[in-house]
Amino acid sequence: MSAVLVLPEVADALADGRPVVALESTIISHGLPRPYNLAAARDIENAVRSGGAVPATIAVIDGQARIGLDDAALERVAAPGTVKVSLRDLAVIAAAGGVGATTVAATAHLAARAGIAVFATGGLGGVHRGAQETWDESADLVALSRLPILVVCAGVKSILDVGATLERLETLNIGVLGYRTTAFPGFYLADSGHEVTWRVETPTEVADVLRARRALGTDGYGLLLANPVDPAHELDRAVHDSVLAAGLDAAAAAGVHGKDVTPFLLDFFHHQTQGASLATNLALVKSNARLGAQVAAAFAAG
Repeated sequence: MSAVLVLPEVADALADGRPVVALESTIISHGLPRPYNLAAARDIENAVRSGGAVPATIAVIDGQARIGLDDAALERVAAPGTVKVSLRDLAVIAAAGGVGATTVAATAHLAARAGIAVFATGGLGGVHRGAQETWDESADLVALSRLPILVVCAGVKSILDVGATLERLETLNIGVLGYRTTAFPGFYLADSGHEVTWRVETPTEVADVLRARRALGTDGYGLLLANPVDPAHELDRAVHDSVLAAGLDAAAAAGVHGKDVTPFLLDFFHHQTQGASLATNLALVKSNARLGAQVAAAFAAG
């Protein structure tokens, strides 16, 4: 069995130079509650198709990295017991023959290895609050500093230290483009309170940046396209701030730390907002998937 299997539909699209968009799988296993997660995974793939590209959801199935999942594989990722797998965990889960859902870092690595230029997700990981004491920082940042891929996201999750994350992105040479905005998004919120230096208006402009990076040899670093959630779908800011404060206290009291903080807080938001955060999450991920497809199509058009 090969270490990596590319779904025939994805392999054919890549061979023909047609647009492909990578999708992470931790949103299926850990980011969305069951039983909504499986239907949501299909909806996100359909959003990529509606934007004119082929979806390539990435995960590890029975120890084999899969670039693109059929429906049976999606069901396995959505089932209980799937392990959250970052880049450092890939070889371990592969050797163990396990089933793992890939984080942004692991997905970006496998996507770039397969020759996929665009990756759409919900919110990027980053520097956690209190990192000056805990050194808690997502592996997403270091991974993207070494990978030639565009990540379409709704900024970074608002549960993080957004300002510190932006500083780290600058240090790591990871560029940030605001899609029709100069306000850096905060996942559930369209505006995190921080600014974006560079603004682009169309998928074609983004594709032009990707081509310029390639010509200049600066495409060895990741690039973020920050796409804010539609204001019609964002959480009320007062509710958001109140739930976040309560969630951080609950996580601390429960001794939750490291990679377990994000799924804990996402679940906390889901219950405390009576599902409103789930609707926001789904809306922004599908928006990013459509935009990612449009950018991939513009880039493939040459």
